[in-house]
Amino acid sequence: MANWQDPRLTGGDSAAISVPSAARDVGLRSYMLKVYNYMASGVALTGAVAMLFYNGGYAERIMLGGGILPWVIILSPLAIVFAMSFGANRMTAATMQMLFWGFATLMGLSMSTVFLVYTGVSIAQTFFAVTAAFAGLSLYGYTTKRDLAPFGTFLIMGVVGILVAMLLNAFVFKSGAMAMAISAIGVLLFAGLTAYDTQRIKSIYYQVQGSEMLGKTAILGALNLYLDFINMFQFLLAFMGDRR
Repeated sequence: MANWQDPRLTGGDSAAISVPSAARDVGLRSYMLKVYNYMASGVALTGAVAMLFYNGGYAERIMLGGGILPWVIILSPLAIVFAMSFGANRMTAATMQMLFWGFATLMGLSMSTVFLVYTGVSIAQTFFAVTAAFAGLSLYGYTTKRDLAPFGTFLIMGVVGILVAMLLNAFVFKSGAMAMAISAIGVLLFAGLTAYDTQRIKSIYYQVQGSEMLGKTAILGALNLYLDFINMFQFLLAFMGDRR
């Protein structure tokens, strides 16, 4: 797990301390802007692909048509996440970028089914609500002096618990009330993770600045924030979205 203490405050990173404060601040702002640009572009690509796939009739024919192809589309993004997370040291920044855009595209194919389930108005309302919440939570994570690392462990454990509960509800309980509770808790968990991950990305900058890992960690940071945004969107849509 990354060291969450800010080197500027702890004195734990002499390389970071030797850099003038103004230069560090400019570098950090540039780094975070790159992270947010990657993340926002990935979300936009996912949305565009999802809409095109749905409008072309492929969402219903392919994603609901049975067979192995829907499972390939659904599971491929997970494989890319593992590849990027555990293979970053061996990959180039260009390869990381290619995988990130591929991941966003596959997510768009997978998420095209939301247009089959929910009304366009509720999808748009949920998207803008999540965008506003994400912006506020990420700003908090960026500016707060409070160490959010202890909350991070709790939140990650909560996500694991949610995944187990979702599987149990899908195959055993099949309860609508439980599904609503899972959605509500999921929104809260990923809201917390947005602030936590933002602080972690900021902290990582001080560890990798000036190294070849800087570009790679920007992409990984964007991937983490993307996942927070998309999961918060999906859980909130399931909780408050109007079905067709």
